[in-house]
Amino acid sequence: MRQQERAAWLIRALLEEMPQYRDTAIPALPEKRWRLLRSLMNVRPPMPAGEEFLAVQDAFLREMTAGKGVVDSAGLSPCDPDGRMTLWQGDITTLRCGAIVNAANSQMLGCFSPCHGCIDNMIHTMSGVQLRWACHQLMQDQGFEEPPGRAKITQGYNLPAKYVLHTVGPIVDGPLTKSHEKLLASCYRACLELADRNRLESIAFCCISTGVFMFPNQRAAEIAVDTVRSYYAETGSKIKTVFNVFKDLDLNIYQSLLTQDPAARAGALP
Repeated sequence: MRQQERAAWLIRALLEEMPQYRDTAIPALPEKRWRLLRSLMNVRPPMPAGEEFLAVQDAFLREMTAGKGVVDSAGLSPCDPDGRMTLWQGDITTLRCGAIVNAANSQMLGCFSPCHGCIDNMIHTMSGVQLRWACHQLMQDQGFEEPPGRAKITQGYNLPAKYVLHTVGPIVDGPLTKSHEKLLASCYRACLELADRNRLESIAFCCISTGVFMFPNQRAAEIAVDTVRSYYAETGSKIKTVFNVFKDLDLNIYQSLLTQDPAARAGALP
């Protein structure tokens, strides 16, 4: 089955699952076909999928990722003398590493808004419908929404990364407070601890809370870098950290912070 045949097959299967969308026509253009497929995956409720669906979906997503070009974190140039910290600008869903970090919401089920530009949406889309079901099971076991500042782990499924670490960052609806800062630092710390407990060799952080959660980019990056450096100093951890950025704004901020003398930021954590 070719890629566009897979897309059409998956769309038909998803339309059958969700009767409210059954009259939707399958577009002929590949870009519009992908947009419809992604939209249906985004709104699909958390539930198991059959073996045939997963086989077709997995083949489709892995070929799409391969077409984008997979980047191996082991080949990235370090930004610090001992080689544990790296800065990389790109699509985190194409990064091969131990785990990528997802900036989740408190439901921990991914973004249900069709084709939304948030990282939560893209990670759930490119990993496949298995991820929402796995997150649903975690939340059912927990019995309450995920508080900010913690972390959970799932498989990466169709992502090049072996695992996904899910963390809920603080929402800054008004002036930035020390409480916001401490919660954000806790997100980074919790992810590092969870990665180390699972003996992962590398972890890639997105810019947690800086999107729709409105955390100021500069301060968020300062907390991210300071927390990782503090964790290394306290634990002696050998895990390699990738700071993944998408925007040029964040790239410039992190470049400045990572080339700065660490002693100059001593005591900067909230």
